[in-house]
Amino acid sequence: MRKSYFAVSTLFFAVFSGTYAMAASNPDLEALQTEIRQMKQAYEKRISELENKLAKLTVAKTETTEMAQAAPDGGAGKKIHGNEFNPSIGVILNGKYSGFSSDSSNIAGFGVGEEGERGREGLGLDESALNFAGSIDDKFYGGLTVAVVREAGEDKVELEEAYVQTLSGAGLPQGLSVKAGRAFWTFGYLNEHHTHADDFADRPLPYRAFLNKAFNDDGLEVSYVLPTDLYTEVGGGVFRGDDFPLGNATGDGGGAWSAFARLGGDIGENKSWRLGAYLLSGESDGGRSSNEDAVTFIGDSDLYAADLRFTWAPTGNAREREVIVQGEYFRRNEDGSYEDTDAGTGAVAFDDSASGWYAQAVYKFLPQWRIGVRYSLLEAAGAPAGLAGSALDAEGHDPEATAVMLDWTNSEFSRVRLQYNHEELSRGQNDDQIMLQYIMSLGAHGAHTY
Repeated sequence: MRKSYFAVSTLFFAVFSGTYAMAASNPDLEALQTEIRQMKQAYEKRISELENKLAKLTVAKTETTEMAQAAPDGGAGKKIHGNEFNPSIGVILNGKYSGFSSDSSNIAGFGVGEEGERGREGLGLDESALNFAGSIDDKFYGGLTVAVVREAGEDKVELEEAYVQTLSGAGLPQGLSVKAGRAFWTFGYLNEHHTHADDFADRPLPYRAFLNKAFNDDGLEVSYVLPTDLYTEVGGGVFRGDDFPLGNATGDGGGAWSAFARLGGDIGENKSWRLGAYLLSGESDGGRSSNEDAVTFIGDSDLYAADLRFTWAPTGNAREREVIVQGEYFRRNEDGSYEDTDAGTGAVAFDDSASGWYAQAVYKFLPQWRIGVRYSLLEAAGAPAGLAGSALDAEGHDPEATAVMLDWTNSEFSRVRLQYNHEELSRGQNDDQIMLQYIMSLGAHGAHTY
């Protein structure tokens, strides 16, 4: 291209110079030729600079592509952590002030674990976390998350995640990934995310009642992203069954399994969606019990879930303005027996279902400001005969909660949130709650999944 450009330019200048020489004196001709040479030299220098810049951009793009391919699942909708250090290290500082109008927060009809309760009143630290993550080599990726929480007046360190995951270089078929260890497994939308990434200061009622806020048992999970134009992912896992909602006290290490399928895609240039269906099945041998009421379950438990998420960037740039609509539905089938150890009752046969759902909408109306609203509802199963007055007796009431939040995000590392909740978890028990929360991130922290 440069040779053609200079050939045409030379011919043009030759013709122009010959024509001008017929009417110009020799001094004028020499001055014009000097000017032409200077122009040619300037153009050559500019073209050379542009070519060097293009070469650097090409190299940078290649390196970015290689980094994405080295991430779990080839970077297709999954986490991409920074690689400045190996491993990357991050700290999440999470604090909250909470005020409640009711002294009680029992969820009628459900045995809820400690993590599923509403939390402490007043000033205090919420769940702070320390994250380590990075590529182990060209075939494996690893992550570890340790949380510091305060329970019963004492600070405790809990291991939330400690897993390894295959990379694209592990030799597996393209799109196939294996994850083993302890992790927030694929079940619904929120379960895969740490609570500091939520859009609200607390989790909706179905997560508190059915999952004790999140399911992160020890186990192994396999997922496969199909080679289709529409995002399609299927998978499943096997787990010990020690974590709520199961609680397998037998210790045989194979008490639960899961299966899931998800679809997703784009609508035009500024809308996207994802739909999923999930199953978590296992056997409880008395290990699952509520925190406030000594009600234990023994038997088979199947938990079904479905989720839908839709995002829309009205201006075409989600950093400026964005609308997120999200909802999940849960249904739990139990076949076994319940026992209230405090009341001294024997095992009572139980074969019934409970369900719940939530829906929320969040609107980013300015680059740093968002407002959101969420509604949650639970439908309890009928209380087994002989357990009237226990945590399983909803007395015909369906627990419900409404939340409204406003948050300000100064940067991707800091967020402050104000939230108001109105909950009616038991008949005649109205609880108005106010929460003021801060979430601060130190160090490297990867982007969260869609």
